[in-house]
Amino acid sequence: MRVAVIDDFLKVALKTGDWAPVQAKAEVTVFTDHLADPKALVERLKPFEIVAVMRERSAFPRAVLEQLPNLKLLVTAGMVNRSIDVAAATDNGILLCGTESQGNSTGELAWGLILATARNIPASDADVRQGGWQLGVGMGLQNKTLGILGLGKIGTRVAKVGLAFNMKVLAWSQNLTDERCKEVGVEKAASKDDLLRRADVVTIHLVLSERTRGLIGAPELALMKPHAILVNTSRGPIIQQDALLAALEAGRIGGAGLDVHDIEPLPADHPMRKAPRTVITPHLGYVSDSSFGAFYGGTAEDIAAYLDGKPIRVLNPDVLQKKA
Repeated sequence: MRVAVIDDFLKVALKTGDWAPVQAKAEVTVFTDHLADPKALVERLKPFEIVAVMRERSAFPRAVLEQLPNLKLLVTAGMVNRSIDVAAATDNGILLCGTESQGNSTGELAWGLILATARNIPASDADVRQGGWQLGVGMGLQNKTLGILGLGKIGTRVAKVGLAFNMKVLAWSQNLTDERCKEVGVEKAASKDDLLRRADVVTIHLVLSERTRGLIGAPELALMKPHAILVNTSRGPIIQQDALLAALEAGRIGGAGLDVHDIEPLPADHPMRKAPRTVITPHLGYVSDSSFGAFYGGTAEDIAAYLDGKPIRVLNPDVLQKKA
């Protein structure tokens, strides 16, 4: 049995979790690069019966899955992966398993980006190292308004930190209720536009879907205060990248803290790398010791259980029913 672990950029997969039970029964190959071309990905993975993926770094649509006849088990970090066509996996007899998630690493990073952008921390650090001293006046957060798009688990944790900073906290999403806002202790914005007009900091915590793709474009950015900052640790396509670039270059918003991007990994010549008043990170929201411990540790557990004939955390049980 051959196992492929792909997109292990940091070379930590086998250092996290107990892989000994897997390696005792299977040959494990770790790939530390990323193949953006689906054809190249298919050619690489054709020999493998088991493939482990880290979040949504590589996509597995029907066109890819149908070209992997040897694939029997696909393991994803986390229990939801919108880059995998679950129906196609089921149709092709490919078992899909997930892992538990751990910690609040994305919410923590959101606050890192808020503070770094509001107080010009990266630029100030670079300036001091080059002999300078104090670039400008940053934005204090006390008594400012924090606007949260999406009040799920992550958005709620972010809201509580905002309240601890004595910020006024607004929230909005298409299905958000007054009751949920009362539970968290925040105000429900009258609309998305209302939130954008009033907030000094806007942070996105929505799932990428057809409803949220391109949710923030030029009209929405035009509503924001000139000093307001926009933070995104959710998914890049929720913001229209060209519109954001134009707003930043024209000075229509105060800045942006971005952990997610329209293309990942971000190409070396991508214009966002040179955008003014930005703090850019390489999708670090889930890249923490606690998250990777849950993801890669759980992946090893899933594979070991499958090799023992007792699969766990199955996301498409119809495959097991067909085999039974």
